[in-house]
Amino acid sequence: MTPLINQVLARFVPTADELDDRQQYIVDGTLLPCWSWSSHPELYSGKHKTTGMNVQIACTVDGQLRWISDPIDGSRHDSYCLGESDVLLTLTPANWIGDKGYVGNDMLTPIKKPECRELLDWEKEFNTQINRIRYVIEQVIANFKTWRILHTDYRRPIETFRKTISTVVALHFFASA
Repeated sequence: MTPLINQVLARFVPTADELDDRQQYIVDGTLLPCWSWSSHPELYSGKHKTTGMNVQIACTVDGQLRWISDPIDGSRHDSYCLGESDVLLTLTPANWIGDKGYVGNDMLTPIKKPECRELLDWEKEFNTQINRIRYVIEQVIANFKTWRILHTDYRRPIETFRKTISTVVALHFFASA
């Protein structure tokens, strides 16, 4: 059933080239957990200390979900996953806001603490202001992960995990339409 549902609902899923270049977006990644598959170490996320797949999610500053990437192995960093999605090839990264994991992608991110000193007061204030905007993406991710299959360990055969994630993404956009 999963491939059939995915095929029928695929037209509801926005692609990266459908995003408006004039719009400002907030992006963040999230890990969708699965069982610990010993034969698939590429799924292990050292950050989360579990296995899964990483998806990148973009929303507008007012919290409207606009795009979800295809799943990438959980061992990969958010910045790598965003690069693999090719979303920034056609869009201006300067219009995007991300967390410190996206430093170097030419988007607006909080300032990392240098090794040699503490953050200055104006840098702390800048980070506070960025995080006051970024909280919206956390709410969007939490709403997306209300689908039980996305926040509990995936237990079906690992070969079906990517297709299942894509199908749930399609269902999510269909339900929002």
